[in-house]
Amino acid sequence: MKAVGLKRYGDIEVFEDLDVPKPSAPQGRDLLIRIKATSVNPIDIKVRGGVYDDYPDYYDHVPFNTDKYQILGYDSSGVVEQVGPDVSRFKIGDEIYFLASPFRHGSNAELVLTDERSAALKPRSLSFEHAAGIPLTALTAWEALVERLEIKEGEQVAILIINGAGGVGSIASQICAEILRLPVIITTASREETRNFSKEMGATHVINHHDDIVKQINQLKLNVPLKYAFITHTTVEEYVKVCADVLSPFGKMCSIVQGKFDFYGTPSMAKCLTFVWELLSTKVRYGGNLEVHGEVLEKLAKLIDQGKIKSHVTQVFEFNCENLKKVHDLIFKGKAIGKITLKMNT
Repeated sequence: MKAVGLKRYGDIEVFEDLDVPKPSAPQGRDLLIRIKATSVNPIDIKVRGGVYDDYPDYYDHVPFNTDKYQILGYDSSGVVEQVGPDVSRFKIGDEIYFLASPFRHGSNAELVLTDERSAALKPRSLSFEHAAGIPLTALTAWEALVERLEIKEGEQVAILIINGAGGVGSIASQICAEILRLPVIITTASREETRNFSKEMGATHVINHHDDIVKQINQLKLNVPLKYAFITHTTVEEYVKVCADVLSPFGKMCSIVQGKFDFYGTPSMAKCLTFVWELLSTKVRYGGNLEVHGEVLEKLAKLIDQGKIKSHVTQVFEFNCENLKKVHDLIFKGKAIGKITLKMNT
């Protein structure tokens, strides 16, 4: 089959067109999916660069070690072509959107294998290319907000989302507004277009992360406590300090960005704040309830079809090697708003 992958890790020039064997027949709960659209996320940039460090032993468990090449791409949409013997939720011909495992070959190819538990029927109202931008960011946001921060629906509190116009931040804003129904959603964005986009995605207040965040939040004169913070952008060390200054006592902060910091003798300790990590592939790597992934994607599909959740895809490219390089470069340089997807010719 045709794919775009790499035979070494490095800058965007490592990408090349590949002609590789198609995946084997699906086993267990796996689906064989013909890709219609794929997406790029920060994890792709890190894996391609050889610097992905969410899991210290990640590169010991990738297909590159046996196949001498690796295909990236971890959220996508497509059509089910074959089903494993234990599959119960899908049939051949179903149009789905799904999360692919970073420990297997990904969806920058004609075909991919993925676990049915991390998939759902795609929203009927979305094209394949818009559906492809949702799974990874939405599931990351859901796990962070609901499972890690443990936000309760209807809580009368505020949340601060760092980088509200990014892929995760923009869908997190919508989850906070439409599902968790938080009254105050503060996001950060610096450019006019990103500020406007963040407002469209559900933010009640947008502040500039290049200016004094503490001062800007104090000026809002909130009438509910600022209990939660969700950090989706570097540098996490800087934002942990800022969040500690603005969060209410006993608040919680979650980061999807790696960093090194010491809480001893800081406002985080004095306020008894809780810090948690969110790494989407932990359930895949160490075992966990993957069924939740499919359930969340089903819930989101219904809300999208009802018009309550919007697509956060802002650009669509034709899928080829040069465009994949271009999208990687846009995301690496921080020039992407929302999500960027690539449409297959199949």
